Amino acid sequence: MRLPFARIDNLRKLYVDQIQHLHSAETQITEALASGIETASNPELKLVLQTHLQETREQVSRLQKILDTAGKPEPKRSKAMAALIAEGDDLIADAKNEQVRDAAIITAGRRVEHYEIAAYEALRGFAQIIGETDQAALHERTLEEEKKADEALRGLADLANSLADRAA
Repeated sequence: MRLPFARIDNLRKLYVDQIQHLHSAETQITEALASGIETASNPELKLVLQTHLQETREQVSRLQKILDTAGKPEPKRSKAMAALIAEGDDLIADAKNEQVRDAAIITAGRRVEHYEIAAYEALRGFAQIIGETDQAALHERTLEEEKKADEALRGLADLANSLADRAA
């Protein structure tokens, strides 16, 4: 069923729309990462979050350049990312001690990373199909950064989860 108010009628418009949402998501993530850095107690976790905060700021800049090129500089609020962050904030706030809180930060962070990985894989594919090979390369670069951040969090998860289990 076609809705009378639908505006996205081709892949390029879908591509730009998704970049607008992802720009908002990445901006929201910069705020969440800063909070996570303050809240985390594990020094390795803090370092992973600090490193990814720097990458995320660069990702926001890359997305803004693409939006400027497309003539659509304004982002659209990502409700999905707002919900993921709110859920993560609740999980972290409910943690009773530092070890459980670190495990919660990792869990919430990995959920965000998986959302981003899926989004950047889609953007890369869209960009390739519509002939935006330079932009596809930028999305590939970001995709690799997101995978690396997820891997770093996964590497910390076992120890953090063990410490959280012992803290109970």
